[in-house]
Amino acid sequence: MSQTIGFIGLGLMGRPMAKNLLKAGYKLVVNSRSQGPVDDLVASGATRALTAADVARQASVIITMVPDSPDVELVLDGPNGVFTALQPGTTIIDMSSIAPGVARRLADRAKSLGATMLDAPVSGGDIGAINGTLSIMVGGDADAFAKAKPILEVMGNPEKIVYIGESGSGQLCKLCNQMVIGGTLAVVAEALALARKANVDAAKVREALLGGFAQSRVLEVHGERALKNTYKPGFYTHLFAKDMRNVVATLAEHETPAPVTAVVQQLLNATMAAGRGNEDNSVMAKTVFEMAGLK
Repeated sequence: MSQTIGFIGLGLMGRPMAKNLLKAGYKLVVNSRSQGPVDDLVASGATRALTAADVARQASVIITMVPDSPDVELVLDGPNGVFTALQPGTTIIDMSSIAPGVARRLADRAKSLGATMLDAPVSGGDIGAINGTLSIMVGGDADAFAKAKPILEVMGNPEKIVYIGESGSGQLCKLCNQMVIGGTLAVVAEALALARKANVDAAKVREALLGGFAQSRVLEVHGERALKNTYKPGFYTHLFAKDMRNVVATLAEHETPAPVTAVVQQLLNATMAAGRGNEDNSVMAKTVFEMAGLK
């Protein structure tokens, strides 16, 4: 394929996403804070860029996948950022999870420079990133989405790539996603704790629940991790905590009550206070187990 894609941010999620683009035949220019993943992508056929501005000079589509709102702002609007060398007609696809208001502001800035920006956060963890089966929720210009969809389909499940609406709505959808995951994870942990406290086989309880109306991806994946006490990160707890801070701020902005989410937020605070920020976010279950007096 002749189109050159820039990819900035080669972390736990970005690295396999970028590799899938290479496998699909796209020319790739990459930049990341850590050089190890850059070296890996270059060895696989990508071109190294020393700065985000260098990416902008070489690519007509630029994907960003970095941790938080300030990181996206720095990569795009900071010194040697994308906006300093942006070519008119460029499409920026931010696949990070950031505050909706920041996404809207950066989209307006891109538009003023003759470019288009989509906010396209993902769900599915490292498993989805590796397998190219991510769910992708997209906000921004509808025509830009239509043009970018073939690229998104390389990284995500075509049936789970959903255009939500105007700029920022993809990020708003991601916050809703995190609310549902957090609430489901908390109650899955409580259910497994109850089974264990009652001396009932918690693995069998999970197996039975997976066959009924309580079935969910959280019960399937995170429930297994909780039972096996294995929390190798598929999605870091500290990033989930960042997302939930954005949830709380956005709830306040729109005066939306969320009492269940408030409890989940406190449970997440306790998990972070226990020093588990670099474990998988399913480690919240361990906090629930400890509160129940379980090892």
